Amino acid sequence: MQQLRAHLETLADETYRAFHQKLLGVPTAPVLGVRLPALRAIAKQIAQGDWEAYLRAARDDSLEETMLQGMVIGAVRAHIDQVLPYIASFVPKIDNWAVCDSFCASLHIAKKQPARMWAFLQPYLHADDAYALRFCVVMLLDYYVTDDYIDQVLRLLPGIAHPGYYVKMAVAWALSICYIKYPARTLACLKTADLDDETYNKALQKIIESRRVSDQDRRRIRAMKRKRPKTGRALPS
Repeated sequence: MQQLRAHLETLADETYRAFHQKLLGVPTAPVLGVRLPALRAIAKQIAQGDWEAYLRAARDDSLEETMLQGMVIGAVRAHIDQVLPYIASFVPKIDNWAVCDSFCASLHIAKKQPARMWAFLQPYLHADDAYALRFCVVMLLDYYVTDDYIDQVLRLLPGIAHPGYYVKMAVAWALSICYIKYPARTLACLKTADLDDETYNKALQKIIESRRVSDQDRRRIRAMKRKRPKTGRALPS
């Protein structure tokens, strides 16, 4: 693992590190500044070898070392029964949005085994931990905004009531993706869903900002925004 850490340090980019650090705020582990394509290339190499030995010995001494573990889990070519326990073991390590979202983007096994992964995700819908819940929501938006699952996704998203900022943002993001792909169904959901004002308005904002939404739709969505009280923290863009 020391050799891997040394290799990661050679790939570090100080400008990118500072930029990523600013986006993350105060992560629990140091940020080296290794770009995602480089991490994915390393993950692919590890996944072709004794990836289970790597995961047993892997350390969480930096953001990138933790990210790399998630990417390796996503890159392995193994039966889903072998992979799911590693996914479950990794989820408690998620402590920021970057680790969460890069992990979810790596789990292409969800495309091959959607029903199995769907069943696996269901308990996470009731998670108390904000990042475990964000993991579930991001998995839904990454892999289940499809003809087969859209109605179920639109039933589930409004029921996710968690005070965590990064959960609210994930739900808003997911609803915006649903709207882009299934505007009529998502519009009906937005008009009847019991969403808190922050999540609801952020979902509308993300829809308005999408380049795949027509000007007419933007005007309609903009008119649906709820007025917020003057007190309280407004959500950033």
